[in-house]
Amino acid sequence: MTADDLSLHTPLMRQYLSAKAEHPDVLLFFRMGDFYELFYDDARKAARLLDITLTQRGQSAGQPIPMAGVPYHAAENYLARLVRLGESVAICEQVGDPALAKGPVERKVVRIVTPGTVTDAALLEERRDNLLLSIAAGPQGAYGLAWVDLASGRFLLSEVPTAETLAAELARLQPAETLVDDSVAWPKLVSALPGVRRRPPWHFDSDAARRELNRFFGTRDLGGFGVDGMPLAIAAAGCLLGYVEETQKAALPHLSGMSVESASETIALDAATRRNLELDTHPTGRTEHTLLGVLDESVTPMGARLLRRWLNRPLRSRDVLRHRHQAIGALIESRRFESLREKLRGIGDLERILARVALRSARPRDLSTLRDGLAAAPTLRDEIAALDSPLLHALVARIGDHADNAALLARAVVAQPPVLQRDGGVIADGYDAELDELRRLATNADQYLVELEEREKAASGIATLKVGYNRVHGYYIEISKGQADKAPTHYTRRQTTKNAERYITEELKTFEDKVLSAKERSLMRERALYEALLDELTVKLESLKAAAAAMAELDVITTLAERASTLDWSEPTLTDEPGIHIERGRHPVVEKVRAEPFEPNDLQLNDARRMLVITGPNMGGKSTYMRQNALIALLAHIGSYVPASGARIGPVDRIFTRIGAGDDLSRGQSTFMVEMSETANILHNATEHSLVLMDEVGRGTSTYDGLALARAAAVHLAAASRAYTLFATHYFELTELANEYPTIANVHLDAVEYGDQLVFMHAVKEGPANRSFGLQVAALAGLPKSVIADARRTLAELERGMHQQASAPSPKTDTSPQLGLFAPPAPSAVEKALDGIDPDALSPRDALEALYRLKALA
Repeated sequence: MTADDLSLHTPLMRQYLSAKAEHPDVLLFFRMGDFYELFYDDARKAARLLDITLTQRGQSAGQPIPMAGVPYHAAENYLARLVRLGESVAICEQVGDPALAKGPVERKVVRIVTPGTVTDAALLEERRDNLLLSIAAGPQGAYGLAWVDLASGRFLLSEVPTAETLAAELARLQPAETLVDDSVAWPKLVSALPGVRRRPPWHFDSDAARRELNRFFGTRDLGGFGVDGMPLAIAAAGCLLGYVEETQKAALPHLSGMSVESASETIALDAATRRNLELDTHPTGRTEHTLLGVLDESVTPMGARLLRRWLNRPLRSRDVLRHRHQAIGALIESRRFESLREKLRGIGDLERILARVALRSARPRDLSTLRDGLAAAPTLRDEIAALDSPLLHALVARIGDHADNAALLARAVVAQPPVLQRDGGVIADGYDAELDELRRLATNADQYLVELEEREKAASGIATLKVGYNRVHGYYIEISKGQADKAPTHYTRRQTTKNAERYITEELKTFEDKVLSAKERSLMRERALYEALLDELTVKLESLKAAAAAMAELDVITTLAERASTLDWSEPTLTDEPGIHIERGRHPVVEKVRAEPFEPNDLQLNDARRMLVITGPNMGGKSTYMRQNALIALLAHIGSYVPASGARIGPVDRIFTRIGAGDDLSRGQSTFMVEMSETANILHNATEHSLVLMDEVGRGTSTYDGLALARAAAVHLAAASRAYTLFATHYFELTELANEYPTIANVHLDAVEYGDQLVFMHAVKEGPANRSFGLQVAALAGLPKSVIADARRTLAELERGMHQQASAPSPKTDTSPQLGLFAPPAPSAVEKALDGIDPDALSPRDALEALYRLKALA
């Protein structure tokens, strides 16, 4: 908009349009009195998103002004809704003094609220991190990542070599907002992220980023952060920092450093594995059906967030994990986890409170929560003092002694402060003499005037003297005309009335100045004291952040101890000897949600036994068995006890799963294509230290292709990768692999028929299954009895045909490479069944069911 265009508008709208021109891509909340107003396209959009009234008020440049608004006091609720919808909002406040303003009061944008930079408690999910991520693309498909949790002050960097590892990181981090280079053609997995913000390419310049990071942290170089040799991560961090400073428009003292997350420190989990193991998300959206839902009994929000991070980033460091296991054991043995959890329950979310202190947005109740949390620190130390655990004692040392900070807040802040500071009543009586006097003046003015009147009567000897007040002349001392000649010399005449003279004294003038502005000055003094309190806490921010982080970790450790005690879990043993040995393992989620007792099962994998081919009926428990062992291995590597009577686990570098699949319509991939992509990733990357779960590989194509692919994949994993593999299949031909490869063994889950009933045993036994019970499972699923009966007849015909073919002489020539698998007399039952199928009339689900029926016939 040109200057000439602006001149056509009213002064207020010129002010609005100037602010909007600086922030064209976000909604602008424009403060007008007790409302935030939105105009023009912003108003139309907000009315639609928030379901608020769209109106037209007045004109500017000869046109009506579309307008919508939200009350100032309820703005947080509307902001929360907009942020959840992925919108960003610029907050434009009045910063000028209305009394001094000539024309519209000066306004400016004081911050920009975006999905990845929110810090207000009302706008955040309490038990989940809120991450802003920046991605820089490099040559050969490498990527640099930097992410910040502004609400807690964590700033982290990493680099990944491929798009596949980038996908795994995105699945782990689940950012609320992502910054990307506008000049790069990003893969769909990035473009599909929520809250993608495209930034100019120069924001990702590595040299400029290095300079900006050194400026921000006050360093000469970045070597102390361990980021040497990570130019892509530095480029991403530079863009990230610029965006945070642009949106917050304030100092960021809680971002005091950067940390590097290295892939070599963790057990790698790709996106498919996280999805299939249902660590913290479930297709139904119900958290209680996830591993996190079983584990998360944390009593603080910051502990809940840390537990989620641990769960999504299992560690390899044996020392760290053994210290966690040992701490859990000490807490269980002493039962101290119960009393510690009760004390932690009153701590509150200190991590996010300290971030708001640093950003100057902490509210009064944040400070009272911080006060109570710091006051509880000594009681935590007393509980832990007698326990034999290096980790617990290290946590106590990190918590430290903050008696001085707790005492300061106890003196400064009232026991039950109001929600907002703007109305006063936050600073405690006795903390500041000037504030106490202002409050006394504001609340006790009448008593003071009564006392002044009595003193002046006694001093002047005028019994009829009165002290009064009016709006025009203020406070005065009134003496009747007949007594006016007795007025003391220090009285100054202020007003003459018909029957009296009115005077003012220095004392009364001083009192008048104080009392008339006492309320306003009281609020101003309180604001100054509040800001000074935030200043004093900010100076000690690093030690306070360390204390909050240690309390969060203590919460997680005590939670894991409570879970282990309540759920009857045991301590795993982490060894350097290759292998995974689990005794009476259980699936933690299935065990919790099902009413029937869970059947425990063992697992033995070692150098001589690296693959188990698992057969058995559908619903027999093959998938549950595989997942439970992966979850046990994962739990051991976050430092938790495990749902088993015993577990001995050697080195594990990655966990892969290929369990179930569906069409990925966004990427144009069919079910089979998704299955093959996941299988390819496993075959390329699995090592002898990887744990691999493969479920029904090859089912998405023809019987012959599927069997061939499944066999080849199994052989590759056993002979080339040598990974620890659980390979579930309905191809009974694969059970012959155990005769060809010494590291492959067969196990099965069985079922028993009692009349028309099928009972699943859920017990893992050595050897292959002898049948699949496909028709029985179909009957349980509710297929019509006529269909089941027809299937039984077809199956009987097929079995007779196969028996006849098996007893017939072998043909001298065989021109078909697949004829040896199925060659019933023509026309076969399979051919008859095929004749009854119209492929064009089948839905994908019907086609899959038809394929299963044909497979059963075969």
